[in-house]
Amino acid sequence: MKIALTLITAIFLGACQQHADEEVNLYSARNEALMKPLLDAFSQETGIKVNLISSKADALLTRIKSEGNNSPADVLLTTDAGRLHRAKLAGIFTAINSATLDKAIPSQYRDPQNQWFGLSVRARPIMSTQAATQMAITRYEDLADPLLAKQICIRSSGNIYNQSLVAAAIEANGEASTETWVKGLVANFARSPQGGDRDQIRAAAAGQCSIVVANTYYLANMLSNKGNADDLQAGSKMTVIWPNQEDRGTHVNVSGAGVLKTAPNKNNAIKLIEFLASDTAQKLYAEVNFEYPVKVGIELHPILKSWGTFKADPLPLSKLGENNADAVKLMDRAGWK
Repeated sequence: MKIALTLITAIFLGACQQHADEEVNLYSARNEALMKPLLDAFSQETGIKVNLISSKADALLTRIKSEGNNSPADVLLTTDAGRLHRAKLAGIFTAINSATLDKAIPSQYRDPQNQWFGLSVRARPIMSTQAATQMAITRYEDLADPLLAKQICIRSSGNIYNQSLVAAAIEANGEASTETWVKGLVANFARSPQGGDRDQIRAAAAGQCSIVVANTYYLANMLSNKGNADDLQAGSKMTVIWPNQEDRGTHVNVSGAGVLKTAPNKNNAIKLIEFLASDTAQKLYAEVNFEYPVKVGIELHPILKSWGTFKADPLPLSKLGENNADAVKLMDRAGWK
């Protein structure tokens, strides 16, 4: 009887422990409404509960560093390879060996030491309201042409997406050439940088400028049923220009994730990232978030299809993080506020 009771107790405790382990704690800089369909699908498929904490990207990294070894976080999901690199430099990630992730995610979209993995691709092309201007612009470098004076709307230099754009230019063209380009670009600003990517598109539609540099998913969101009538009208005035198709390709970036070295639920953390790289999740990224899948062969949203195919810059995105500090200093010297 004693042996039987001991066995029953062990089974019960084991079941309780298994139940307690069936969760994962995600710190996410992505909009909660965008992530919920993905996380719900993960829980439905695996039975693992996702405890979600959403906040600004920099705030989450600060929080994790403050929590130290006591952090409950298993996964940090954030935007831009530059921010992923900052998290790596902060020493919060651990290397993951996953054949699933190696197969699903192209090498340029993940950390060379497998500490972070890109999960969705976002392109940052040029957009224009003028067909005549569109014909004259084929490269990012063309944005410094004096003929485009007072025509360009773009976010501030504090925006990580613009920092990564400049970081990519440094890798392609060298620092001196890039600084000359950025100075020319700043000279062509139609107004002082203000607002987000949608605000640049709205300004162009209102006639404050004719050229915008913005991430495609912002425009797609404005063109979808998710946007309001004014945004739909503004977005419909924009033409997407895929720059540098004859050389390095259009600048792209990723949102991505890494597993914390202090993760209390490491196995479930790996399962979550592997799921986010699966066909199911990649299709949701395309349908719900209007992003380009990081995995090859996933069907795009019709709005993205309408803009045609493009050659993406094959630059390993770890370089965006490595060049970030130089890019920020360069932008400051060039007067990009």
